[in-house]
Amino acid sequence: MIKNVTTEAEFDAAIAGGTKLVDFWATWCGPCKMMGAIIEAKVAPVKPEVDIIKVDVDQCPQLAVRYGVQSIPMLLVFKDGRQSAGFVGVTKPDELLAAL
Repeated sequence: MIKNVTTEAEFDAAIAGGTKLVDFWATWCGPCKMMGAIIEAKVAPVKPEVDIIKVDVDQCPQLAVRYGVQSIPMLLVFKDGRQSAGFVGVTKPDELLAAL
């Protein structure tokens, strides 16, 4: 499932349990669009049990600050509310799948 979050409360609830892939992105970012397509085509179908949480850094800058996002796309893997991996830039699907 892909879910867009716009508040810190939504985000905290979304990452609370299970395995989550968080995608920090922006609508104007070309590499972010490429990464989004990779996630939808190559990651989501292989790992349907993993929720994908999308955070637009322009709509929710406080989350970008909270997680030290300085470059996008930035991807974080959370397992039961704890960050377990992170990637910056367009990332190969195999690397993401291995972290999930």
